[in-house]
Amino acid sequence: MPALEYVAGESMTSPEFSANSEQNWPWPESLETLVAAPDHHAILFENKELRVIRTRVLPGHLVPWRTHRWPCVLFILSWSHLLRRNHLDGVTLDTRQEIEVPKLNMPIWQEPLPPHSLENVGGTEINTIQVEIKTTR
Repeated sequence: MPALEYVAGESMTSPEFSANSEQNWPWPESLETLVAAPDHHAILFENKELRVIRTRVLPGHLVPWRTHRWPCVLFILSWSHLLRRNHLDGVTLDTRQEIEVPKLNMPIWQEPLPPHSLENVGGTEINTIQVEIKTTR
């Protein structure tokens, strides 16, 4: 898998967890990104088809468990190394060891993500924009 796909996170491509199917999303609303981690996420725009979120994580900060229900296009504005952990507290991504540094401001596709936390273990802020796609045509 190319490095940029790793940056975007572990993919959920199973039709069992269709991003656009309310009945198939198995995680509670309390784990929705903006509910579970409001200190790190802000809505920039939302309508029935799209939601645009800015995510900011300062060095040393831990973003609590949350999900990303919809697929999105991710733009990394500033980068820092991170640890992503799954709901069992297992490390699923350590960018210090597993990937090359991504190019900034380049679109990256990201599938929906199951429960995970993210810790900024680098020396600079993580700053991203996610354009979530809530519906299909």
